[in-house]
Amino acid sequence: MRLSCFSVVDHYPGDRYPGHGRNIADRYRELLEDCVLAERLGYEIFFVAEHHFDEYGVVPNPAVWLAAAAARTERIRLAPAIAVLPFRDPRIVAEDYAILDQLCRGRLVFGAGSGYLRHEFEGFNIDGRTKRARFDEALALVRRLWRGERVRHAGTYYALDDVAINVLPYGGRQPETYIAVLREEAARHIGRAGENLMTVPYATVDRFEDIGRLIAAYREGAAEAGHRPRSLVALHTHVADSDAAARAEAEAAFDLYVATRKYAKSQTYEDILESGLSLFGSVQTVADKLVALHRMGVDHVMALYTFGDLPVELGRRSLRLLAEEALPAARARIGEATTA
Repeated sequence: MRLSCFSVVDHYPGDRYPGHGRNIADRYRELLEDCVLAERLGYEIFFVAEHHFDEYGVVPNPAVWLAAAAARTERIRLAPAIAVLPFRDPRIVAEDYAILDQLCRGRLVFGAGSGYLRHEFEGFNIDGRTKRARFDEALALVRRLWRGERVRHAGTYYALDDVAINVLPYGGRQPETYIAVLREEAARHIGRAGENLMTVPYATVDRFEDIGRLIAAYREGAAEAGHRPRSLVALHTHVADSDAAARAEAEAAFDLYVATRKYAKSQTYEDILESGLSLFGSVQTVADKLVALHRMGVDHVMALYTFGDLPVELGRRSLRLLAEEALPAARARIGEATTA
């Protein structure tokens, strides 16, 4: 079982949310400090989301923020979750993330997807019904450009006339890429395509057990393609000294987060405990969930550890408990089960 960190970088300006009020500059600085801590604690990848035109998330270009993180860290890998390919020219995407990969000396992990928020498509004046075709065309072009090809392409959405980018990913390699999906049929499809999977089950499935079905569909597709499956599963996370303490610390923040998420399921902290679609609770409770995820075929979890203006110190303590206590407890049990 492996662990990474993830932040949507949701924001709550004080003029609209009385009692809150970190400014965006402070939010970015705190997140950079979190990334440094995550590296020290042994987390593998630090992910930030791309969002536009709303406080839903305040990193419209993850490559820019991640470049700052690259300057503060040495080992942890850095990733967008996700780069929304329909919103940018693939030449710009390829250049931005190649620069980032050079700055961090090959630590880029490229999370990519087609987007899902209606107001973002409206803001870019893009028909959301075209998003999958735009994504497929753009991803293929980004990869060709990263290989150093001089590209001629006359497609449905993009036209390139003998273009090559002048900065390639570090070491001439293709960055490890994960494709974001929400449903079983999409998971099976990207498995067949030989792609790695990233998913946030909270957004679409109803129960904790449904994660296993989505991962099984992905693995079936990957097996058909002869692809070694690699998947990332993101879950809202808060680890504390007890289940009651986790609730006392995180319930109000999570409920604020859900109440202000556009198009999200209306799930309170109580609802998410009922569905099981979180890593909320004591060290023992969270270790139990990690073991259960491993049995479903999940071997890499993205801890969505900051949400709803949760106090910074509580989020960081949760990261410590997850990495230093819950994960070792889960790994010990997984190791016992594997060797039995």
